[in-house]
Amino acid sequence: MPFGSYIRDLRECRHSDDRSYSLRQVAQRVGIEPAYLSKIEREVASPPSEATIRRIADDLGENPDLLLAMAGKVSKDLQEIIIRRAPLFADLLRNLREAPDHAVLRIVREVRDGDW
Repeated sequence: MPFGSYIRDLRECRHSDDRSYSLRQVAQRVGIEPAYLSKIEREVASPPSEATIRRIADDLGENPDLLLAMAGKVSKDLQEIIIRRAPLFADLLRNLREAPDHAVLRIVREVRDGDW
């Protein structure tokens, strides 16, 4: 699903339970114009900056890394990590492309827990 459509669906789903998720109110909390948010949701405007995507994610209760990925972006902190070891991360990601989620999760846990 395209970024803007996903944002719209997520906001409208929240709005059905809580009227504070109107387009105007979300835009106000995020710090952008309602017209701009409308253009993003309708795919008329390109996805916004990382900072704005993070504020949208926070307001809508969504994972910011997911929204950034859907917008075709990578967070600044991840860019720095990847750049430092670009060949290794490229190889890792390509090898994980077809791996099942449980296998990826196992690798994440091993790295996080320091089980080398």
